Amino acid sequence: MISRSANKGPCFIMPVMTIPPAPAPLSIGDIAQRIHLIRGQRVVLDTDLAAFYGETTKRFNQQVNRNRDRFPEDFMFQLNEEEFAALRLQFATLKTGRGQHRKYLPHVFTEHGAIMAATLLNSPRASELSVYVVRAFVELRGMLASNRELAGKVHALERKVSVHERNIAELVDSMANLLTTPPAPPKRPIGFVHPQEKTDKPAGKPVSKASKKT
Repeated sequence: MISRSANKGPCFIMPVMTIPPAPAPLSIGDIAQRIHLIRGQRVVLDTDLAAFYGETTKRFNQQVNRNRDRFPEDFMFQLNEEEFAALRLQFATLKTGRGQHRKYLPHVFTEHGAIMAATLLNSPRASELSVYVVRAFVELRGMLASNRELAGKVHALERKVSVHERNIAELVDSMANLLTTPPAPPKRPIGFVHPQEKTDKPAGKPVSKASKKT
């Protein structure tokens, strides 16, 4: 646009350009909340990964589609209808936020796929945020390993408690048998007989003189 002044020559007025705001800073915890477990792999949705890297989902997917050979199945795969429906039911953000009116089923990216996508975008923010994304994946792996170790310890403790319970039950049964069984009669000692035992015995049949003579 050109304007003229009475005292001066023409001056140029530059149009005001609107600069889009920078994406809000993210923490590892924020990123970890967007990582899901699908088909036994921890993955992040294309919409979330694009937002992390400061790109629109459309441009992000365009870059990925132009370089599909760099994204094998263990880097990226597309969700089926059942998987996406389950994800929408689980996370309210997919119902009201990004991905609400998608025409196509989303793609998800593993840790390696997230790094490859950042390499393709080649922007300062993508390079910076890819570090945080990797750290979030590593943190989740550590939590999973800790949970497995804790579960193993709990299982071992349960086995020990079960063994102790069996031992206690056997001990209680043995004590109950001792209390209910009558004591056995005392056995006659072998060898020297106490004089008192002789007097306590009943007297035998007297022998007659006639029997002695015979």
